[in-house]
Amino acid sequence: MRDLVTILSGNGMWVMIIAVVAVGSWFKFRERELRSHEELRTREMQHLHKMKELEIELEKTKARASSGLAA
Repeated sequence: MRDLVTILSGNGMWVMIIAVVAVGSWFKFRERELRSHEELRTREMQHLHKMKELEIELEKTKARASSGLAA
């Protein structure tokens, strides 16, 4: 019985160490994942902003071209 308790307590320690390392690794992974999602959202917003600017510029160019033809 005493041997069983010794074996289980030793294995329990290893299980606890593995669990702590696993939880720490999971938190690091999750943090990296959230950072990459945030970076992708930022890039998407920049892209949408640039597309909006280009659309406005295209409308201005079309307006200039049509007013030049009408005059």
